[in-house]
Amino acid sequence: MDNFQKEHELFFNTYKRLPLEIESGEGCYLFSKDGNKYLDLFGGLAVNSLGYSHPKIIEAIEKQIRKYNHLSNTFLQTPQVELAELLLQQTKYKKVFFTNSGTEAIESAMKLVRKWGKKKNKVNVFGMSNGFSGRTYGALSIMDKEKYKSGYEPFLPNTSVIRFNDVDDLISKVNETTGGIFLEFIQGEGGIVPASKEFIEQLFLLREKFDFLIIADEIQAGIGRTGKFFCFEHYNVQPDVICFAKAVGGGLPLGGILGNEKVADVFTVGVHGTTFGGNPVACCAGIATVKEILENGIMQNAIEVGNYFLEKLCMSKNKFPNFIKEVRGKGMMLGVELTHDGSTVAEKMLENGVLINCTNVNVLRLLPPLILSKEQVDDAMKVFEKVFSEFSENNFPVTAK
Repeated sequence: MDNFQKEHELFFNTYKRLPLEIESGEGCYLFSKDGNKYLDLFGGLAVNSLGYSHPKIIEAIEKQIRKYNHLSNTFLQTPQVELAELLLQQTKYKKVFFTNSGTEAIESAMKLVRKWGKKKNKVNVFGMSNGFSGRTYGALSIMDKEKYKSGYEPFLPNTSVIRFNDVDDLISKVNETTGGIFLEFIQGEGGIVPASKEFIEQLFLLREKFDFLIIADEIQAGIGRTGKFFCFEHYNVQPDVICFAKAVGGGLPLGGILGNEKVADVFTVGVHGTTFGGNPVACCAGIATVKEILENGIMQNAIEVGNYFLEKLCMSKNKFPNFIKEVRGKGMMLGVELTHDGSTVAEKMLENGVLINCTNVNVLRLLPPLILSKEQVDDAMKVFEKVFSEFSENNFPVTAK
């Protein structure tokens, strides 16, 4: 019995696994047990921003784990303090709270919004249509995707969604009872769709009028992925709270929220907490990761190589106009919207040694390590061109919804 057969017997059936077992990883490549090499343009769902087996991350983990691997938050821990200082100095926010994951960061921010708005009767919390916040109840309550919500009703009261990039819908739903609005400044699971400048401008004007909290979901787009430390920086605005995770831990479970002076004193002793959040080993990996991104030109590489990749993909769009509808994104967060279902394209790319992801039915999502080179982009484009050509010539029959 192989591991895929064992998985069927051992686990709840929640994942659609790729048909390969990974033995190791190095840089932007993964190596399977059967000896094949894959260029990874998916990056562990935007987690592996420095690729695999990065020596500085390994060194940081090894050094800390020989001291202690867990103490609980009953103790003050130097790795937490150092990472907090690094993040707060970079962002100019006031306070941080560490979690284990992105969805826990969303939950923490939801509680922060409720606590902040309690005495002001600001009870309504909004997310965005087509957004993805996680799989816990707070996160699901501010999403509208039935794929993730069906069967789990009822959800939290006083929660709803605003149509993303719809200024009129935004204006019609926000009022003095609004406590907080969550949004991704570029939607990841939703198909790599950026927020429009008009929508963001109106959102911040409404905050001035009604005094609510704006929470930036930077879980996928943050920590340098779009060429800025956080994606909202492209819009020259300052949200009140930032949710972050994925890349910050260098491959280990780590997330958190950052808050400005408006919410700095909302959480007090005992009102919120976590057993594992801010794990010292994860924080040390986080310190190494963030320093590398900030100090060694990683974000500049994300811009330069990301733009190069975008340009090459746009050339493919011009070459295959009946198959590629749109190419979009920022930095190393790119999407190729097809006129057809994209899952089979991702499968064909895998067969040819390149790992990508299909999201929102017909969008090829690219989240490569931020260390990706132009030469590796060229290698990937040879495979893209081959696969696009095959599907285009064969008049691929499945139309995307």
